[in-house]
Amino acid sequence: MSLEKFDSLYQRAAERKGGAAVLNLLLGDTQQDNLVAKLGDDRILSAFTKKIFQSGFVWRVVENKWPNFEEMFFNFDLTKILMMPEEMQERKAADARIIRNFNKVKTIQANAHMMFDEIHSDDSPHHSFAEFIASWPSNNMIGLWDYLKKNGQRLGGNTGPYALRAIGKDTFLLTRDIEAYFRAKKIIDGGLQSKKSLAAIQTAFNQWQSECDLSLSQLSRLVAYATGDNNVQVEFD
Repeated sequence: MSLEKFDSLYQRAAERKGGAAVLNLLLGDTQQDNLVAKLGDDRILSAFTKKIFQSGFVWRVVENKWPNFEEMFFNFDLTKILMMPEEMQERKAADARIIRNFNKVKTIQANAHMMFDEIHSDDSPHHSFAEFIASWPSNNMIGLWDYLKKNGQRLGGNTGPYALRAIGKDTFLLTRDIEAYFRAKKIIDGGLQSKKSLAAIQTAFNQWQSECDLSLSQLSRLVAYATGDNNVQVEFD
C-alpha cells in the first residue's frame, strides 16, 4: 500500500482534534538538535539512567526519588562514575533512597563507558557525547537507536528513543497508536522492532518530512492524533 500523503494525515488529525489551530498547539514546538549539543554529558547519562529505571516501573516513583539518584551518583559526572568500584555500586544499589535494583544500577557505569569510548575513539570528531547525539542525522534515527542498543545497556526497545526525546533530540516514537497506524496501512506486518519494520517506518517519516516543515517529534504526535481512539476535540479559551 502506498504511503498516505502528509496533507491527508494532517487534515484527518485536525478534524479529530477540533481544527488546525488546536492541532498546531497540540503538536508543540519543534525540537532543535543544536540545543542538545550544549548539554553536559552528565545530563545525557542522567536521562539514560532515569528512563532505564522508569522502564517497567511507576514513573512517578522514580521521578520523586530522582534527587536522591543525582546525589548518590555524583550528579552523573562521568569521571567519578567510571571510577566507582563494584563494591560501591552494590552498596548504593541497596540504599532505600533509590530504586533498589543492582542490575539497573550497573548500567550507569556501563553506559558511561559507552559514552567515554565514543568521545575518545581515534576517529571521533566530537568533543562530547552530547555533540555526537546532536549531529546524528534525522533521516536515520533508527541507526541511532541501534547504536544505543548495541553499545549501551538496557537502551533497546523504547527506552533509548524516550531518553533521546527527554534530552531534546528530535525523534519519533513507536507508541501503540503509531504502531496501529502503520499496521492498519499495511506498511509493517512483522515485529515492530524488526529491521524491516523499522526501516519502513523511518522511510515513511522521511517522506513526510520532505512534504512539510514539521520535526520528527511533531510528526510522531500527528500520526498518533490521526489514529486510534483519541478522537476527542479540544477547545481552548
